[in-house]
Amino acid sequence: MSSASSPTPRTPSEPGVEDATRRTRLANERTYLAWWRTGLTSIAVGVGVGRLIPEHHWAEEALGAAFGVLGVVLLWIGFVRLRAVETALDRGGFAKLDLWLPALLLAVGVVLGLAVVAVVLFG
Repeated sequence: MSSASSPTPRTPSEPGVEDATRRTRLANERTYLAWWRTGLTSIAVGVGVGRLIPEHHWAEEALGAAFGVLGVVLLWIGFVRLRAVETALDRGGFAKLDLWLPALLLAVGVVLGLAVVAVVLFG
């Protein structure tokens, strides 16, 4: 019985690897654009909540600002993730997404979503 070892990185000289790497890089670009769309949408929601409600109060302004900050953070995370995947591809590896990031985004999304519900119902 052989011991478990990590597989050796595949090199572009292997058949099909170059094409798979190309597809992965293109998918990484599309994912980066998805981070951008999500970030810009969050910023737009921030403008909508913080400025477009006819009688806005400090709660709506704070909530709008929070969505704006979330949008900027999403843009930054997208860039960091793009670079991590590109670096991993250059090394023939994989850039695993740490579990803390989606958990943190989930928590922020739940808090902001509940805050929007509260503003709609009680604001």
